[in-house]
Amino acid sequence: MSIKSKKRKEIKFGGFIPLFFIMQKLWSPWRSQYIDSFKDKVPKTGCFLCNAANLNADDVDNLLIIKGRLTFTILNLYPYNNGHLMIVPYTHKADLLSLTKEENMEIMEQLKLSVRALEEVLKPEGFNIGVNIGKASGAGVDDHIHYHIVPRWNGDTNFMPVLGEVKVISQDLLTTKKNLQTAFKKLMNETKS
Repeated sequence: MSIKSKKRKEIKFGGFIPLFFIMQKLWSPWRSQYIDSFKDKVPKTGCFLCNAANLNADDVDNLLIIKGRLTFTILNLYPYNNGHLMIVPYTHKADLLSLTKEENMEIMEQLKLSVRALEEVLKPEGFNIGVNIGKASGAGVDDHIHYHIVPRWNGDTNFMPVLGEVKVISQDLLTTKKNLQTAFKKLMNETKS
């Protein structure tokens, strides 16, 4: 059996047609919310991470989890997985080398606290923790450094993100926020004791 590719070359596959030639499109209209968020915007009124630093973590209508002295922790609005957190310094800095020793120490403490809270609430089997510096690295926001912590489970990469570039998030973000805030407060009280 053979099929013709878009370039009109005949490709032979010994009796079957691979899915990547049959499935031309996988529609994910809910992604348009993210894409549309960049269209027809009023000129930037500042960094959304700097704006998030001014929010109150107790308000139920935002994704801010906790505020530290030099950093804050917030849920990612467009998460890779449920519980995808970002640890962000208050100071608007673009690169790792400009962070102070104190900022670095608090970031590490917040990452450790985040791991413990995520383990308690979501029970992941692993984590991706990292930072993207510069547009070339994939940073969506390249002028305000922030660390990502993404909970992972065996099998969480299925056909949806692999073939369709669509991620299914199983829990409402504000419900996740409430559960994580409870865990953060409990863990911080245990540390004080």
